[in-house]
Amino acid sequence: MLYNAYEVQRSLLAGASAWANAGVELLNNPANPLAYFGGGPVMASALNVFAHAAAPRGKPEFGLDHTIIDGKTVEVSERIEARKTFGQLKHFVREGVAPGAPKLLITAPMSGHFATLLRGTVERMLPGHDVWITDWRDARNVPLSEGSFDLDDYVDYLKDWLIHIGEGAHMLAVCQPSVPSYAVAALMAAENHPCRPRTLTMMGGPIDTREAPTVVNTLATERPLSWFEQNVVATVPFQYPANGRRVYPGFMQLAGFMTMNLGNHMMSHWEMFKHLVEGDDESADATKEFYDEYRSVCDMTAEFYLQTVSEVFQKHSLPKGELMHRDTLIDPTAIKDIALLAIEGERDDISGLGQTKAALTISTNLPAKLKKYHMAPNVGHYGIFNGSKWRTKIAPIVEAWIKTHDK
Repeated sequence: MLYNAYEVQRSLLAGASAWANAGVELLNNPANPLAYFGGGPVMASALNVFAHAAAPRGKPEFGLDHTIIDGKTVEVSERIEARKTFGQLKHFVREGVAPGAPKLLITAPMSGHFATLLRGTVERMLPGHDVWITDWRDARNVPLSEGSFDLDDYVDYLKDWLIHIGEGAHMLAVCQPSVPSYAVAALMAAENHPCRPRTLTMMGGPIDTREAPTVVNTLATERPLSWFEQNVVATVPFQYPANGRRVYPGFMQLAGFMTMNLGNHMMSHWEMFKHLVEGDDESADATKEFYDEYRSVCDMTAEFYLQTVSEVFQKHSLPKGELMHRDTLIDPTAIKDIALLAIEGERDDISGLGQTKAALTISTNLPAKLKKYHMAPNVGHYGIFNGSKWRTKIAPIVEAWIKTHDK
């Protein structure tokens, strides 16, 4: 019922958005006297904000067709290098650039948003790296007949894709995938696998959520797992390919994130409204671009979501040395030559300070010279991997770490 109710609401809002857009065009029409005086501009701006907020959204495009290397524009093409049921390995190929740049696998979160949430991360790393990214599939589009997907499968996917990329790759995990990325690094290290990553950078990841627990962590621990299964897991309705699949809907995740910072979101839309009234379309469009990405959400399988809640947020299995990958124990002491970089934001309200740094603490057999920690001052969760501070302050640290340990 939950998903069906949402679909009814979404359909109604889509129609309302279309009517609001029609009103904007009418009120902004040069032939309409109300476009120049009275309440016309104000009403048009209000309708514009509503139309944008209510519009339905699909999977965004990366849209990274070029980059700048040594002051020259270089064309970039996106290629799907490997496909699996619940995701694909995307490669950003810099056309005409000689091989030899460090190979970088960016592991995108499977937490309600598409991999395009890391567009700014990819864009910043492109000039100096051969960039790949995990591009996860919306679970509501995967038919039941194609099987299930859980945290163990996530780790398997990462291992297969590292092998596909080949020896010498580096990994960059943003938020949620810090745990499975660390797990695959430990597994491959224990096997002395030639394709184990040379470095693993974890940014704002929930390695040990007992450290400075946030509202997100508290929510996950104050209720039993059965509560989540009964209250936030829903069944995909008939109109989607995954009809009947149990999922944690993306709209639920989005609602949670919006509620956490509702005041900030309301102020952002108020500012957008004022920019439109003032005719500052450039500033308004910048806000729209952010929310176009932020509101583009996807579903994740119920088994992946529930296993993550249980193992990462309730049992704290990884820092306790109890996390299992199928029948194999994830052993942090197996990591002996993979350089680890942990990055946290001072104002991160999703992964608190110390949660990512814990990865360095549990890697007891890793020499100190292969460990590095950076706390980004005055940076929130999204600022760790996107925006000006990411580009100018944080990314150079990641680049230097990769360069130091590339050979």
